[in-house]
Order: sequence, then C-alpha cells, then structure tokens
Amino acid sequence: MLAIRASLLFLFIGTLTNGPVMPTANAQDPVPPVAATKPHQMENHGVVRVDDYYWLRERENQEVIDYLNAENDYYEKIMDPTEQLQEKLFAETKGRIKLDDSSVPYSNRGYVYYSRTEADKQYPIYCRKQGDESADEKVLLDVNEVAKDLEYCNVRGMAVSPDNKMLAYAVDGVGRRKYNVRFRNLETAEELEYEIEDTTGNLVWAQDNKTLFYTVQDPQTLRWNLIKRHHLGKPEQDQVVYDEKDEEFSVAVFKSRSEDFIFIGCQQTLSTEILYLDANEPDGEFKVFEPRKENHEYSIDHINDKFVIRTNWDATNFRLMECAADATTRENWSSLIEHDTNEFLQGFELYNDYLVVQKKIDALNHIFIASWEDGFAAMKTLEFDEPCYVAGVSATPEADTNWLRYSYASMTTPSSTYEFNMATGERKLLKQQEVLGGFERKDYVTERQWATARDGIRVPISIVYHKDTPLDGTAPCLEYGYGSYGASMEASFNSTRLNLLDRGFVYAIAHIRGGQEMGRNWYDNGKLFNKMNTFTDFVDVGKFLVEKKYADPERLYARGGSAGGLLMGAIINMEPDLYHGIIADVPFVDVVTTMLDDTIPLTTSEYDEWGNPNEETYFNYMLSYSPYDNVEAKEYPNMLVTTGLHDSQVQYWEPAKWVAKLRKVKTDDNLLLMKTNMTAGHGGASGRFDRFKEVSFRHAFLLMLAGIDQ
Repeated sequence: MLAIRASLLFLFIGTLTNGPVMPTANAQDPVPPVAATKPHQMENHGVVRVDDYYWLRERENQEVIDYLNAENDYYEKIMDPTEQLQEKLFAETKGRIKLDDSSVPYSNRGYVYYSRTEADKQYPIYCRKQGDESADEKVLLDVNEVAKDLEYCNVRGMAVSPDNKMLAYAVDGVGRRKYNVRFRNLETAEELEYEIEDTTGNLVWAQDNKTLFYTVQDPQTLRWNLIKRHHLGKPEQDQVVYDEKDEEFSVAVFKSRSEDFIFIGCQQTLSTEILYLDANEPDGEFKVFEPRKENHEYSIDHINDKFVIRTNWDATNFRLMECAADATTRENWSSLIEHDTNEFLQGFELYNDYLVVQKKIDALNHIFIASWEDGFAAMKTLEFDEPCYVAGVSATPEADTNWLRYSYASMTTPSSTYEFNMATGERKLLKQQEVLGGFERKDYVTERQWATARDGIRVPISIVYHKDTPLDGTAPCLEYGYGSYGASMEASFNSTRLNLLDRGFVYAIAHIRGGQEMGRNWYDNGKLFNKMNTFTDFVDVGKFLVEKKYADPERLYARGGSAGGLLMGAIINMEPDLYHGIIADVPFVDVVTTMLDDTIPLTTSEYDEWGNPNEETYFNYMLSYSPYDNVEAKEYPNMLVTTGLHDSQVQYWEPAKWVAKLRKVKTDDNLLLMKTNMTAGHGGASGRFDRFKEVSFRHAFLLMLAGIDQ
C-alpha cells in the first residue's frame, strides 16, 4: 500500500488531486510522542508476556495524563492543515440538520409527550401537553439547563410517576456512566433537595407514585448488580431488594406492558432469569418467573392476564410461548409461534387486541401482526420494497390501540415514523427526517450484495453511493463492521455519511459473523472458538469490494468501534496491505490482559462472548488474535485511534498501549494518530454539535488519505 508521511500534510489544503497521498521527507515534521517503556511481566499457562506499557493504566499518574496530552498535541499538529476542511465538513453536517425540530408526539395517561431542539442549543428539551397537541406546552426538563455547568452531560431514565406529578431522571456529568437520580415536582417545577448518587440511570416507578426501583453498579467493575427500592423523600431508607452474586450476571429493572408487574431481569451471555412483583404492592417480595439454566435465554411481558415469553428453549432462533399469570414455570408454557430455522425471532410487542412480532430473515427486518381473536394463521406482514433497510416497532406506552407505530429507514431513505392501523390496514407517515442542504434521495443508490467467505459462507453487504460515482475500481471505499455480541448492524440512514458519498466514496456495511443478521447461528459462529470468522469475513468482504470494483484497491478504508475496534486491530495484523487506512474508535485491543483482570468493567460478564483465559484453551485462542499481543515489526496502514479518558466500557489504556507499541515496532512511515477526549467516555462527546465535530475530523482524515481536498 502507498504510505503517507506527516510532512506532506502541511501542503495539504488546495494541493492534492484525487488519489492516495504520496510521502515526502521534511526535517520540520512534527515528532510523535514516545511513551516510556516500563516492562511488566505476566505469566499464564506457561506463557510469559512482557508488557512495556502496562503502566499506562495508572489513571491518576500525571505521567499518563502528560502522555495522552502529548498524543493529542501531535494529532492537532498533524491535522492542522485540514482545519479548513473540517470546518467545511462541520458546516455541511450542521447545515443538513433541521436545528429547530421536534419528535413525533405520543400519548400516555392523558398527556402528549415529545422532545424538541432549538437552533443554538446542544441538548433536547422534553415537554408535554395535557389532553392533546393544541394545549399549552409545559417543559418537563431542559437538558441545556442541566448541562450548563458541565463539560459532559448525559440524561437518561426519564420516568414520570403514574399520577403524572413527579419526574425522576438521571444525570451523568463525567461520561463514566455513573448517574445521579434527581426528582422534579411537575406541578411546581421544583426539584427535591436530595439526589440518589452513583446509579445506572435504570429507573421504574411502582403504581403507588411514591416508590421507585433503581439499579446500582459495583463501584469497581461497574457491573449492574443491585436493585434498590426508594420511597420518595426518604433516601436514608433505601433498601436492597435484589443482590446478584454471580459475577457473570448483570441486572436491570423494567415494567410490563400492562403496568401490572415490575420485573428484575438477570442476564448473562447465555442465560436469563427474571423475577416479578405486583406493581401495586411495591413492598412485596419478588418471585422467580423461571429459574436460570445454562444456555436458556428468555424475555417476558404481560397483558390480558397472561405472560408472553420469547425463549430459545429447544429453539435456536427463538420461539414465542405464553402462560397464565399464576403458572409461570416452563412446564406450563404453551406455544404461540413455533421455531423456524430460517427466521430469527428478534422480539415482540403486546397490545390489548394484537401481537406484533419482529423477525430477521436473510439479514432484513420483517414485522408481522396477528390479532388475539383471529389467531396466528392470519398474520399480516408489513411490506418494504428497498433491497436493504431497517424497520422496527416503536412501541408507544398505551396498549389499548389499533395503531402500530414503527420506524423505517434505508441507506438512501431518511428515518421515518409511520402508523399502521392493525384493524383496517391504513398506513400514515407521521414524520420523515428532514435533510436540508439540497439532499435528494434519487441521487443515491443502495444495494445488497453477498460476498463468499473463504469457508464458502455467503456474507451480506449493504452498500450505498452517489449515482454519479463510477463503479470501475477508481472510487475510495469505506468498509464498516462490528461482529460481536449478536448485535446486528442495520442499513440505516445517516446524514453525516453524505460528507463522504458526495465526494465520491462508496460506503459498505459488512454484516459479518458475530452479529445476528442471519440468525442465532450467525452469532454462535462468530464468538468464542469461532471468533476468527469475524475477522476473516471482514477481510473477505474487503477483497470482494475491490474485486467487484466498488473500491479502488489503493483507497480501501475500514472503520469499527469498541468490539469493532478489536476487528480493526485484528485485520491489520492479518492483512496490513489490504487497507490504506483505518479508524479504530474506542478499540478493545488488549483482549487477553483485560479478560484476565476481573476488576475491570465487563470482564466476568463476557466470558461466554470471548472465553475465560484462565482456562488454557481459551487463553491460547484469544492470544492468537489479540491485536495488542500480535503487533509485529512490519508495515501497517495509516491509522486514527480514538478513546475517552472516562470510558467505562473499554478503558482508555487499551488504545493508548496499542498506539505506543505500534509506534515502537512498526516499520512504515504511515500516519498513526491517537485522539483522547479528556472529558468524555465510551460514547464520545455528549452535545450534538460536539458530536458533529467528531464526525468532521474522522471524515477529514479519510478524505486527506484519499487525496480529496474539497
């Protein structure tokens, strides 16, 4: 692959032509920081590993902060010539967004709820009107006010009490995903004088309007392990109602569709247990719905005095069952929808008169509707006509309705909200995302293609490009992937992507194994001892894009974040010459060391995803692909790595160590940049304009490499 050196970047603006950048030498080049080497020896299963940068995990060490700041300074110097381009990209991104906008309202308990944004403000404003949309607006919470003294602000868990009088909400002011719960009297707009500190922001009201259940995480590992009960105005009396002792399980609290029950969900990668409590008796004892069993996953909801269960009991792709409210154990379950080896049952929503089921078939979403009265033989199907798209039920709080609300988008169709009358078949478009700046849907093309992986498996790809982009092997192409936790990457719309498409990029989503686009087996064949399939699938999709002339072989790029950052680290160790550049966001790259450390958040709960390296067979397999452990003295592509100092999911030191090691051993002159957000966590900046700026510098990096300066 062609290399790029820092020296040329100072000649970047206004001088490049389309094509990858060629290097030149210059004594004035900025000098990258060099992290000190402090060897730390680790021995497991007879294997000795020496980690020169283990010390970077010392978050309170000023030397660590100085190193991160030095990397940021180096990044700024290298990217400085692209400042005008970044500003242009930011203006384009912001210019496509309707800055004064509002969400589609929904009704609940006599009120209409919605959120809106104002042109000059970063955060949403949550509102409601009593009765209908013609009534006067009342602001429930202006997040801009909450955030005014904070560098970072994330509000979640907003929950209005059943009598509509009290709002509970949770605020994270750091990015570490530790939330303080606040209470606001909606009749007086006054806040209660106390907060509940260090929660997860997972909140549920009981029906008595004075009892709130919430989740607390372990202070060290951040595992959600406790459910507490709070009586309004009496924080000193908060009680633990559930303590999850198994370190591989996490817990959450939620409410049934009927609002008759409060559930505690205990979840591990391969096992579930749910407890339930009458929501009208919040001081009662939770009961186990179905005891946890290895390899049994289930979810439940309640309506019309019965429970509906999604379960993988004798059903790899899941099936739907039901039981009476007073007979919940598995021997009392009866079948509603049988298992299908070709259809992955993703989820369901309950209405008083209808059941709505969501399935994934051949990597596409499908929505089916059945009435309780007519049965499931007469199920209706919502039809969608694009080759790749995303669609899903947007459940509104009220179950006593014939109107199903659902969302739809594709890589060329902006996000849209519809209502479908389940009784008459009438369909209404309620709102479609307004894209400004001259966007015309007809100017873009989306395709579904299939690449054949090296073991013969067909891997789906969602592709989008501008209609004027030639598919003759001359276009730069960005390939995106994730491939972990059974998370399906959807072919959704993203207006920021237009920055690249309008400049001739092809964009491709590789639906690789490790997700669930093709069913549960797609996930099973991309984890544990099958994890290598995730990486080889992505590489094989990249080669397909080049072979079929969607990509210039000298300008193929890749991006992934978190577990997708692991993907980036693995593919550049395996095929360093395939990609001209990669972006690895908050990358999970030090797999073995992290999974051996049970004090780090997420470790114990993910043994069934990656394996437990305390067992020798898993240790050896994980070591074979762990990006940090497999860095070698060879040429690597151009790289942009991002992280957040307060990241609770992938600790900042993983990408920091990875970058430091790459700097030491790689043999090329290609760019290696790391940008650390010193005030944020895993999700990056919290304000919408700050997020646009993050998009802009990523796109500027790609355009710079591709030789596109406009």
